[in-house]
Amino acid sequence: MTTLRPAPTETTAPTTSPARRWAALAVLMLPVLLVAVDNTVLSFAIPAISESLRPGGTQLLWIVDVYPLVLAGLLVPMGSLGDRIGRRRLLLVGSVGFAAVSAVAAFAPTAETLIAARAGLGFFGAMLMPASLSLLRNIFTDPVERRTAIAIWASGFSGGAALGPIVGGYLLEHFWWGSVFLLAVPVLVPLLVAGPLLVPESKDPAPGPLDPTSIVLSLATMVPVVYGIKAAAESGVTVTAVAAVLVGLAAGTTFVRRQLRRPVPMLDVRLFTNPVFSGAVSANLLSVFSLVGFLFFISQHLQLVSGRGPMQAGFVLLPGLVVTIAAGLAAVRLVRRFTPRQVVVGGLLLNASGYVVVLTTGDAGSDVALLVAFAMLGAGVGAAETISNDLILSSVPPTKAGAASAISETAYELGAVLGTAVLGSILTASYRGSVVVPDGLPADDAYSAGQTLGGASEVATGLPAATGDALLESARHAFDSGVVVTSSVGVALMLVAAGVAFRTLRDAR
Repeated sequence: MTTLRPAPTETTAPTTSPARRWAALAVLMLPVLLVAVDNTVLSFAIPAISESLRPGGTQLLWIVDVYPLVLAGLLVPMGSLGDRIGRRRLLLVGSVGFAAVSAVAAFAPTAETLIAARAGLGFFGAMLMPASLSLLRNIFTDPVERRTAIAIWASGFSGGAALGPIVGGYLLEHFWWGSVFLLAVPVLVPLLVAGPLLVPESKDPAPGPLDPTSIVLSLATMVPVVYGIKAAAESGVTVTAVAAVLVGLAAGTTFVRRQLRRPVPMLDVRLFTNPVFSGAVSANLLSVFSLVGFLFFISQHLQLVSGRGPMQAGFVLLPGLVVTIAAGLAAVRLVRRFTPRQVVVGGLLLNASGYVVVLTTGDAGSDVALLVAFAMLGAGVGAAETISNDLILSSVPPTKAGAASAISETAYELGAVLGTAVLGSILTASYRGSVVVPDGLPADDAYSAGQTLGGASEVATGLPAATGDALLESARHAFDSGVVVTSSVGVALMLVAAGVAFRTLRDAR
């Protein structure tokens, strides 16, 4: 007689007590806080990095972008690896590597070294994020508990963003810029100690084989596309820029076809046939796009145009970041009275409204107007991110938690990449086209002043008073004029995102 065996189910630890579950959540929030702090601190460290390492405009964008670019390209492969070797194990390995490479970044002597170190951080960071979210899906099986846990987990991004400018601002005012990267050590040590004790291991009981070809294709999709965007911003729409984008699109098409053919794909692209899943991923991506793009220019405006120190600039943004956290937690209650579609669409429209405030105040907008705009944006991102993350996980079975988490985190990091690459490139191109550099400057100084506002500020300190003031005035006006241009793009994209969410999340429950 043949004995029928049940299909494999997700392997995880036995059901834990409520206290242990919430303690595990606290531990899993540490890598989230770390990633958020790292992104925010870097935004505020850009002026100091510009003055110290003197990177060109494209190098400066790569310093910001290479981390989320590598991370986004490897999130799916690392999520798949975690399904095989264990998500908790992957989380701990990533923590050790991230801390070690952070020390390398802290002491980087050149822009090229810092870019390489940031790429290394992206490699190990890719081990942290999908593991933390997929572990939550398996720790919190009750839908109400899970939604609250995800809201708290998502608020960790905002909490880290709030903590980053203040702690990082203190470090930047008292130490060199590299000190901000050393923040990873005190954050990751508690994770390494408490993680094995509180977080249960989980993995796929029947994983497919590793697929190196798919890993290469995922990277070959991301890198050329972002490079093409940057090249277009630097030199216009050239053959090289267009070719890079086409190569990325071709690699992406090949990747999708390969996943559809494989019996056990690295990424189950069929999940996107579910309109709720695909709509929630789109909302996730574009919400982060709006937040990171906004942070890219507001952090520079507050320091280099308004003349605030890094820590003071961080306190200016603190109310908006607190609003982001509050909106994420409030979204859990809002979906009891409103549909998920209404909450997500409302959040995306709030994002658009924040950019409208920047547009209406013009390039002479006050810091108060920017604070209001950022608070509106934060409220929208907090609500949209919480519900979209919950929809992404709840629309798939538990055995697909790793894949869904990797896709969710890929959307987050891709939004971070594109927010800086697209809006940052538009801002850089607008700045270069508007700034007036005084005649007679050495070639290196003229190049630095013509590329970034931070470069112009550094060059101006070594010029005669009248010439330096004229350069600063022109550079600040060129920068804020570029902010108006990027804000118009932000408004358009958020309106499109709201329309997509309205259409795809119709059946979300």
